[in-house]
Formats: sequence, C-alpha cells, structure tokens
Amino acid sequence: MLETFSATGFGLNELGHFALVLAFFVALWQAVIPLVGASRGWYDWMASAVPAAVVQFVLIAFSFAVLMRAFILSDFSLILVASNSHTAKPLLYKITGTWGNHEGSMLLWITILSLFGMMVALFGRNLRPTLKARVLAVQAMIGVAFLAFILFTSNPFLRTAVPPFDGQGLNPLLQDPGLAFHPPFLYLGYVGLSTSFSFAVAALLEGRVDAAWARWVRPWTLMAWMFLTIGIALGSWWAYYELGWGGFWFWDPVENASFMPWLVGTALLHSAIVVEKREVLKSWTILLAILAFSFSLIGTFIVRSGVITSVHAFANDPDRGVFILLILAVAIGGSLTLYAARAHVLRARGTFALVSRESALVVNNVLLIVAAFVVFIGTIWPLVIEMTTGRKLSVGAPFFNMAFTPFMVGIAMLLPIGALLPWKRASIDAAIVPLRGVLALSLALGGLTWWLQTGGSLLAPIGVALATWVVLGALDDLLVRAGWPRQPLGQVLRRLGRLPRGDWGRAVAHAGLGVTIFAVSTVLAWQQEDIRVVREGETYAFGPYQLRLEKVEENVQGPNYTATRGTFTLMDREGRVLATLQPEKRVYPVSGMPTTEAAIDSTLDRDVYVVIGDRQKEGGWSVWAYIKPFAPWLWIGGLLMALGGLLSLSDRRLRVAAGAVRKARLVPAE
Repeated sequence: MLETFSATGFGLNELGHFALVLAFFVALWQAVIPLVGASRGWYDWMASAVPAAVVQFVLIAFSFAVLMRAFILSDFSLILVASNSHTAKPLLYKITGTWGNHEGSMLLWITILSLFGMMVALFGRNLRPTLKARVLAVQAMIGVAFLAFILFTSNPFLRTAVPPFDGQGLNPLLQDPGLAFHPPFLYLGYVGLSTSFSFAVAALLEGRVDAAWARWVRPWTLMAWMFLTIGIALGSWWAYYELGWGGFWFWDPVENASFMPWLVGTALLHSAIVVEKREVLKSWTILLAILAFSFSLIGTFIVRSGVITSVHAFANDPDRGVFILLILAVAIGGSLTLYAARAHVLRARGTFALVSRESALVVNNVLLIVAAFVVFIGTIWPLVIEMTTGRKLSVGAPFFNMAFTPFMVGIAMLLPIGALLPWKRASIDAAIVPLRGVLALSLALGGLTWWLQTGGSLLAPIGVALATWVVLGALDDLLVRAGWPRQPLGQVLRRLGRLPRGDWGRAVAHAGLGVTIFAVSTVLAWQQEDIRVVREGETYAFGPYQLRLEKVEENVQGPNYTATRGTFTLMDREGRVLATLQPEKRVYPVSGMPTTEAAIDSTLDRDVYVVIGDRQKEGGWSVWAYIKPFAPWLWIGGLLMALGGLLSLSDRRLRVAAGAVRKARLVPAE
C-alpha cells in the first residue's frame, strides 16, 4: 500500500489530469483552425488537423493509462479507485474496474473517440483536403464537448484528503468476464458511429456527396456496426448466465440504448451501398448517419442521467444528465438544422424503378428505422408519462415483442429476394426463380416443425421457416454470383473461392441473422421450466433428463466473495451421467450484495440451466431449472453477423482506393 502514496504515484495522477486539460485545448484548436482553413482554402491551417488529432489521442490515452495504473496498484488516494476497487479483487477486475464506473467509462469513451479521430487523420491521406479537415474538425467538436463533461462534472482524478486503507469494491455484477469486455466493445460501436456523423456533417458543409464519400463512410460504419454487434452479444450472454433469470434479452432501457443505434447503423450500411453504386439516396444516407450517432448520444444520456434504473446503468447524478442533455441538444439539433438548410444541394443523379435493388434497400431501411423508433418510443414513453403526470408506467417485453417482431419478419422475408435483384430495374419473377427451391424447403421445414410439435404456438414453425429462408437464401446468393445454375458445378465451386470478401461477408452476416431468428423462436417456443424445493440426495425427472442434488456447501470462499454452492448431477432417463453442475449464490462482503451464478451444460442442440436459491424453512433448497433448445445458436448467430462484418471490412474494395478518390476529383461539386 505504501508505494501507492509515493511522490511518483502522486505526480502521475496529476499528470493524467493535466493531460486531459491539454487534450481539451488541443481539441479546441482542431475544432476551429482546420474548419476556418477549409472555408478559406488555407492548406496549412487544414493540415494542422492531422498532428492535432494525433496529439489529442496521445494525451487522452496517457491519461487513461494513468487511471488504469491507479486501479491496478489500488491507489485509494483517488476517490474513484477507493469507491470502485478493493485489494482482494482479482487482477482482471482491477483492470476492468477502470471502466466499471461512470468517470472511468467516460474516459474510455473519449479515448476511443480520439482513437477514431487519429485513424481518420492517419489513414485518410487520399481524402480531399477540405473534406478531411472538416471531418476532423467535427470529430474534435465532439471531443471538446465530452472532455468538458469529464473535466467539469466527472473528473476521475479527484483526491481524497484521507485515503482509506481499503476500497469499497466494484459492483459484483460487473465482476464477470462477459461484462468486463462488454463495455469496450459497445463503446467501439457507439463512438465509431461518430466518424460516420463527422463525415455526414462535413459533407453538408461542403454540399457534396458522391461515390467516393460513400466508400469512405462504409468502412467506418461497418467497423462500428461490427463492434456494436459483438458488444450486444456479450451483454446478452452475460445477462443470460449471470442474472439467473434464464433470459437472454429483457428489453431493459440500457439494452435498448445499444440496440437502437445498431438498427440505424444497419440501415446506414445498406443505404451507403446505394450511394456508392448508384449515387442516389444521398440526403437519406446523410440523415441516417446523423441519426445513428444521435441514438448513441441518446443511449449515453439514458445510461448516465439517472432517468432510468437498471442493473447496468452507470450514474444517477441529475447535473451530469443535464450536461449530457445539453450536448445531445446541440449535436442533434445543430446537425439536423444544418441538414434542413443544406440537404437540398445533395441532388440525386440516378433513377430506379419500383422493382429494383434500390427499392428493396429502401424498404429495408424503412423497416429498420421504424423498428428503431418503436424501441425508442417504448423506452422513452414511461419517462415522458412520469415527468408529465407523475404516474409510473411500465412498458415490458409483451409490448416490444408485439410491436417490434413484425418488422423483423418483414426484413427476413425481403432479404433473399432483395440480394438477387439487379440495380436500376428488375423483375420479381426473375429474382424468385433461383429461390424456388429455397422457398419450397423453407415452407416444408416450417410445416414439419408444426407437425412435430403437434400444433400449439406458431412461433417455432414461422421462425424455422424464416430462418431457413434467410440462411439458404444467403447461400443461394453466393451460388448465383458464382454462376449457378448456368455453369458446371466444378466451375461454380472454383468461382466461389474467388468471389470478393464483401460478397462472402454479406452472405455470412445475413446467415447469422437467420441463425439468430431460429434460436430466438425455438428457445421462446420450446423452453421448459421447473421450479421446486429439492433436498440433498433427491433425484427428480426434468424433461428428458434427471437431476440429483448431491450436496450444498455453504460459506465456500472465493477470491473476494463467499458462496453457497450446489452440486447437481445431470443424467438421462436411463441414469447415465451427462454432466456435473455447480450453481452458486455469492455474497461479496465488501458491498454485501448477492449475485447468482447459473450452472449451464451446453450442447449444440440445448442448454440445461440450473440456479440454486435459498434454504427453505421446511428443509431443502429452492431450485430453478430450465431446458433451452438451441440456446447456444443465439450467440453463434451474433458472432456470424460480426464475422460477416469483418469479412466485408477486409474486402480490398472497401479499402479507400486512390482510384475512387481520383474519380471523385473528376466530379464537380453539386
């Protein structure tokens, strides 16, 4: 402990704070000087944005590293460390404790923001100088706002006059590998969308959007979307096994806060393709870029303003909420005002028929945006009612499932057809021909599912049919692009390997959506639940299995918790042992907070999920057990979507090519 109060440690913490102050002034320079240079044609002023972006990142990254060091060394002279760490915590959670709180997570947020700014500065050598200067200036404006927020309301380097001997510990719910890495991936997605926003505002300032602009926006949006997908999947996985409720999605306001920008970002990705290929939907794509980051800011407000209560909300300080609300109002209001004033100059050049790939992508966009606004209304409406009437209103899963699901069904039905439609003008009959076999098989599998489950809910049959339609439709898309059925099978297989990675990425991402639809529908339709009181040594039947409670151990010592641990044997009906499950109920002495650790036996076709509760007065222990068919495919589907994004991102056509830029330079500004 003594080394944490050394002069060196003291100086580093102050240097970390001072680095943030310097970064604020560097961001101010980057926000103003290049913008003036772009408007006046002063290249030296525009060029200053690049070193400013690099210096800003170095300063903020240094500050973040200093804060992380304080957590690793348990430097309780910092109020933040004393409030969110403990010497008995495992090293992993000391490190992740850096962002397991409001102040540290905001510092991570601004670190990632400056990282994206530096990446644009370093990798944007072929950008038009005026566009690059404006993009970096807008990115810096966001940095100025959030650096001010940190420095004036959320300083992570505040000292305490009398450092405690030990800290108060991290929220036990955050002491888990799934949630340790969930926030960084979410922030890479949230903040990555700021780059698309900066490109959109810069394009409005220039009054020019072309194929080269879309080719620049797509990789940044795709990168953010990919990270956001991984972050959402990690959060869902954590909620599934950590909260002990057996669910994977609860329509919690904080879950919705990450889901809304994901939906709008998905629409933006598809819309940018239309701009790149056909130079239409320019104004719409700009609006989507603004909305995607706007929903990220709204999510930041929801999580940190204290207006909602959630197991993973970060802050409840109204003053901070007001500051974020001000940032949100300026960013969203200012960008939409600029859009209203300048969107008319972004004239579309091409036209397209009612039946065409462009039209299919427009319908896709409309469904995604309306779905996002359904989630937004369901999330915000209770807050509006409470503020205006004082009544508390709960909008739960039934509303979201009923209002949101039809849009996802529509998207799933459209995907395979839209992917095969040609640009500009198409025929639905011609697009359906390669999909006739897929359609027949999808309907057959849906009917077989209905027959096997002997009636009942339509959820599983419809989900199986849609999933088959989307997955096989994605495969059919690849085969058609490789020449099937016009070419011999051998040649088709050879051409498949030579298809661009972007084509493979699209197919894998679409297949991932189909897999997720399959898993969601089968888990919800076919899961089995059993709640009972069980005594040690008792065996009972559970679906096609048997469970035996072998023993319950109390006061089991963990690294920084004590646990009640049950040991269960999972057997088939013939008594063959399949697995040993050890669910725990943990109590962290520092916080006094209990948590539930479910025990899960996973195979590709199901999860057996067991939770142990409290000892009962009449003897025995309360036990919750679930059988969740095909549950692992929920996260396999999410990973497939992210893998599709990665494959597309690695396509050389998405790397910013000099050819695209040269083409852009030949196009006069509109």
